[in-house]
Amino acid sequence: MVKKWWHSSVVYQIYPRSFNDSNGDGIGDLKGIIEKLDYLKNLGIDVIWLSPVFKSPNDDNGYDISDYEDIMDEFGTLEDMELLLKEANERGIKILMDLVANHTSDEHKWFTQSRKSKDNPYRDYYIWRDPVDGHEPNDLGSTFSGSAWEWDEATEQYYLHLFSKKQPDLNWENPKVREEIWKCMNFWIDKGIGGFRMDVIELLGKVPDEKITGNGPMLHEYIREMNRNTFGGKDLLTVGECWGATPEIAKMYSNPDGSELSMVFQFEHIGLDQIPGKEKWDLQPLNLISLKQVFNKWQNCFNEDGWNSLFWNNHDVPRIVSRWGNDKEYRVESAKMLATLLHGLKGTPYIYQGEELGMTNIKFKDINQYKDIETLNMYKDRLKNGYTHEEIMESIYAKGRDNARTPMQWSDEINSGFTTGTPWIEVNPNFTEINAKEQVSNPDSIYNYYKKLIEIRKNNEVIVYGDFEMLLPEDKNIFAYVRTLKDTKIVVVCNFYADEVEYNLPKEYEDKKEVLISNYGLSLPGRLRPFEALMYKG
Repeated sequence: MVKKWWHSSVVYQIYPRSFNDSNGDGIGDLKGIIEKLDYLKNLGIDVIWLSPVFKSPNDDNGYDISDYEDIMDEFGTLEDMELLLKEANERGIKILMDLVANHTSDEHKWFTQSRKSKDNPYRDYYIWRDPVDGHEPNDLGSTFSGSAWEWDEATEQYYLHLFSKKQPDLNWENPKVREEIWKCMNFWIDKGIGGFRMDVIELLGKVPDEKITGNGPMLHEYIREMNRNTFGGKDLLTVGECWGATPEIAKMYSNPDGSELSMVFQFEHIGLDQIPGKEKWDLQPLNLISLKQVFNKWQNCFNEDGWNSLFWNNHDVPRIVSRWGNDKEYRVESAKMLATLLHGLKGTPYIYQGEELGMTNIKFKDINQYKDIETLNMYKDRLKNGYTHEEIMESIYAKGRDNARTPMQWSDEINSGFTTGTPWIEVNPNFTEINAKEQVSNPDSIYNYYKKLIEIRKNNEVIVYGDFEMLLPEDKNIFAYVRTLKDTKIVVVCNFYADEVEYNLPKEYEDKKEVLISNYGLSLPGRLRPFEALMYKG
């Protein structure tokens, strides 16, 4: 495989609204990010994935863009963005912009023109359809509940919105739309960004009349055209969000010939605690053997013909230590175990802000304390459908997107040091115990454990390029594997649960020649304590 800079990189996702507020208005901003660049440099990350900072009315927290070439007022100015790029670059950190090209805000000038009349030049920038028998064109549903079709009284047609009704879908069949997107992308490439994270990219080739949303027939042609007209040949990192990716599809996206993207996010592991065939809110316990099978498949599906991204959580996904760890008596141990498991795998690791501190999910008592449109719509829908308040809140506590969006916990000062004002969403009250100020100076902290894992990746090529073999595949408590490159072997052994367990590895992996990292210090022969993790050269 031709080696790329992003193979050995570690990416840190920032959700700007909740990261750091520099002006006391309760909302994180670009100057706030600049203030914390040294914290990230010290952690050792190479890339920041910046959730959308484009101009937006914030119906979906920035994923509804009203101007691709300007910055949201709450976050600062274009000059602030240029300064962030400069300051990050001086620290050897690249910035990924979060490109939302499937839809815009209904306040984007393209859409305000599009809805004026059926013969407006911008009409075909979006997807408009006549009613069928006086109703929606078909039964396509919105991710945020209800129909994906919204009636527009002025022109007596429906427009498509696979998300909020304030997020109309762009018509990618129109070459003018594609040219507009290339122009916006090149605007940012020329400013020196390190690449793009591409929101719901698998929806670009949708064929709504046939109820095809993901992986439409023209999708990969559109991506290759995008590549040719924007980032192709510029050695930028590009990662697409692909909820429906299979290994075969992922190989198309991330083929090393460079015709499409660097890698994709696939989410097969993320759905394992969801009852099959139901919604993400319908919960079931995680089966560790199923998790191992999914990771084994994705670790071994590429034969120098694709690349993995590695992640536990992001702005849409709950905090991993609350989800699959233990956020109470074993919070520190389980957070370190989950980090060890992920960062020893093959692929590019992504850290979501606060993950390196072991930040936890939030349990607001009142539904009105939540801000996320998906959560609020689901709550109303499920109440109508007969679910109790208590049942719905349990689902929100487990899977709500606001779990990941409470403010970053910087210190034990008021509002966790995030803002001097009133935060846009309430701070998790455990900030007095869980915060960056305490952890940066504590050598045994989760933060410094992540820092060491990043150093290990950079100093051991076997973690970047080594083969993967699952060990103990049928063990219901232990996640163990070996990475091999030439004569070097690194073994990772993790107890996924709170009970002490015995284990026996194959003899060739028993010898711990050099322990690279452990969350308990010295290990016990043949035994793992609650959430114990070991990484060693065997």
